[in-house]
Amino acid sequence: MPELPEVETVRRGLAGRIVGRSVMNVDMGRERVARRTSTSAVARGLTGTTIIEVDRRGKYLLIRLTGQRTAMVHLRMSGQLLVAPSALPRPNHCHVAALLDDGNELRFVDPRTFGEVVVYATADEAVVVPELARLGRDPLVDGVSRAALAEICRGRRRRLKSLLLDQTAIAGIGNIYADEICHRARLRPDRQAASLDGRHLQRLAEAMVSVLNAAVSAGGSTLGDAQYVGVDGQAGSFQDEHRVHARAGLRCGTCGRGIVRRMVIDQRSTYWCGICQR
Repeated sequence: MPELPEVETVRRGLAGRIVGRSVMNVDMGRERVARRTSTSAVARGLTGTTIIEVDRRGKYLLIRLTGQRTAMVHLRMSGQLLVAPSALPRPNHCHVAALLDDGNELRFVDPRTFGEVVVYATADEAVVVPELARLGRDPLVDGVSRAALAEICRGRRRRLKSLLLDQTAIAGIGNIYADEICHRARLRPDRQAASLDGRHLQRLAEAMVSVLNAAVSAGGSTLGDAQYVGVDGQAGSFQDEHRVHARAGLRCGTCGRGIVRRMVIDQRSTYWCGICQR
């Protein structure tokens, strides 16, 4: 699933390509993609609007439109947002194709159709997309500090990785970046969050920001399924910088001495180095 760095990469790509463009026409595919309302509601909501801004909160993309409307897009497992000339054939599983006034199309492609698109009056956001209000701190939008993490971790008997994956605590981090952040912070992913002291929390805050920013700079991580790409269809490269994630049995990418181990936390494969993360 695309995580914060991948969604932020898409947001930046969209901001540079579609802001200021007007939506001339919309073709819709499977009804499941517009399951909060309907395909006809999405098409009506987009057609005739001009794109003002592209925001992000956690893994949610928020495309602000004229008429005080918003289009929320969630990529989930296999979703892609692409900008391409309308003359080019649409890829398979293209469920939304919005024709823009510059001749390009904004295309939502999703082979597994877990992703979704909804258009709504911005004033109704809390009703239509109530989970947005429940999202925790976004490390790149809100920033993150030792004090903020201390508040999040206080009294939490949960394991550190479980907390990092909790979108109501910290928004946007998923399985890949939870592993890499714990590793760079030199913290075992299975230790209790409440046991972290000030030094640990400082390392965690610094690792969180540095890992996420480095991943955004690399265009995100495109794994073996190659389903995540940017708006231009190009893959990310941060997977080449993973030090532990999905590297069980290999040498640690940091110390070069430890062998990366695997455990399961919350039914997620979790990777760590026994030397770096004592």
